[in-house]
Amino acid sequence: MLTFGGVLLAMFLGALDQTIVSTALPRIVADLHGLERFTWVATAYLVASTALVPIYGKLADTYSRRTIEIVAVSVFLLGSMLCGLAGEFGTLPLLGDGMSQLIVFRAVQGLGGAGLFAMAFIVIADLFPPAERGRYQGFVGAVFGTSSVLGPFLGGFLTDNGSGLIPGVAGWRLVFYVNLPLGALALWFILTQMPPLRPRTERRRLDYLSMLLLILGLGQLVIGLQLNKNDYGWGHPLTLGLLGGAALLLTLFVRRSLRHPNPILAFSLFKNPVFRTANAALFLLGGAFLGLIIFEPLFMVNVLGETATRAGVSLIPLSMGVVTGSLLAGQMVSRYGHYKRWMLAGLVVLMVGLLLLATMPATVSYGQVLTYLLICGVGLGPSMPLYTLAIQNAVEPRFIGQATSASQFFRQIGGAISASLLGVILTLGLSSALPAAGPAGGVAPSAPTAQAAPVGEGPAVVSAGIPSSPALKAAFSQSISRVYLVTLLLVAGGFVMTLFVPELPLRKTNEVGQAQPGLE
Repeated sequence: MLTFGGVLLAMFLGALDQTIVSTALPRIVADLHGLERFTWVATAYLVASTALVPIYGKLADTYSRRTIEIVAVSVFLLGSMLCGLAGEFGTLPLLGDGMSQLIVFRAVQGLGGAGLFAMAFIVIADLFPPAERGRYQGFVGAVFGTSSVLGPFLGGFLTDNGSGLIPGVAGWRLVFYVNLPLGALALWFILTQMPPLRPRTERRRLDYLSMLLLILGLGQLVIGLQLNKNDYGWGHPLTLGLLGGAALLLTLFVRRSLRHPNPILAFSLFKNPVFRTANAALFLLGGAFLGLIIFEPLFMVNVLGETATRAGVSLIPLSMGVVTGSLLAGQMVSRYGHYKRWMLAGLVVLMVGLLLLATMPATVSYGQVLTYLLICGVGLGPSMPLYTLAIQNAVEPRFIGQATSASQFFRQIGGAISASLLGVILTLGLSSALPAAGPAGGVAPSAPTAQAAPVGEGPAVVSAGIPSSPALKAAFSQSISRVYLVTLLLVAGGFVMTLFVPELPLRKTNEVGQAQPGLE
């Protein structure tokens, strides 16, 4: 249990960092004079954390889990310290000015952050057998939901009030420094309490070329998706070049992996029907949570006329619903088994919540929106632990690291693609609605656009910068309703894929008594 607590604390650091930084960004940009590069602070972290997830899974299947966890926490803490120091010593050789330094150091932080998430599920799989694992993995969802609530408040408090805590240190730097004492505590737990958790197979030489292909391919894919489409549209040469290069590199990665005796990701896993269908569902569901935290504040600000603070507060019911749904589903599965019914039940609740959001009028009350978000959160909660549990239960223990990291990876990539798609839908809806409505409501003919927040950076409250009017409110309301409708369709697709997930009896030990489907 002490090991479990240390791993959860380490994961809490990574989850908190994803939301705490977003509230400090305006002050960071002002101090470091990097407004034109502020999106890269998030993108650098996202690229590194996404590309390294599958590699952490392979490393966990090759080396001691404790060693990999220690490396991940240490790299994350190093990145946090460097981010706090960005710009303190002026322009540096190779690294450039303070803003450029912060972007580079955020990438370092992302290299460690990828391991905090992937290793949490992998270590829990070692500590507890599948029949008991649900209740413990439910705490992972609870940690994630809690950090979503605490992050924005803590980030705002430290940014506004932290300058006096340490003489000569700007408050926004404490947003990064706060990771150090918490991380040191997590590291102490891991070093002193965590068993080695050595791999179950003979160590073999890693395929470093595949690692390079995967990192470069995923890096180009995420950057291509995250580019501001106002400046670099889907037909822009840079966007096409990045996405085309990503497709080529990832194709080479797949071909290399199919031929190598010790690939980064064993593609034989895709023969397993649970692995195949559960990851397909996760890919489709990845954008549901992001769609809510990115676009609901837009509705609050531009339709209901709420302040940015109240828009951020409105996401608390969503996070608390995730905590409740995750813990409840984990407990129910551990007590009664039958994970599939709880996965499907959660998706039904989520679709009801999304339908309510998609059909709400522009005159909806603030309290009603909070209720709808709570419903969505309760529905989202079971998806946090149960799909990973189903996958882990279906594969041989020697593949636990790769299988677990693959589930995290498909969720993240699905979220990145969905966020970009939903951002395009919102932009197209506003572009078509506002020019026609402009003369009637005093709205400027040039339509506003909303650039979706980079994945993992918390809510992006984007005001259109156009005087409030009935025409503007109607345009935003209709466009965001379409966003939720598409999100609902994605969740419905995830529901259909979940129907095809075979339900295997939950093992009562971490040993496999017989070969699993597709892995004979």
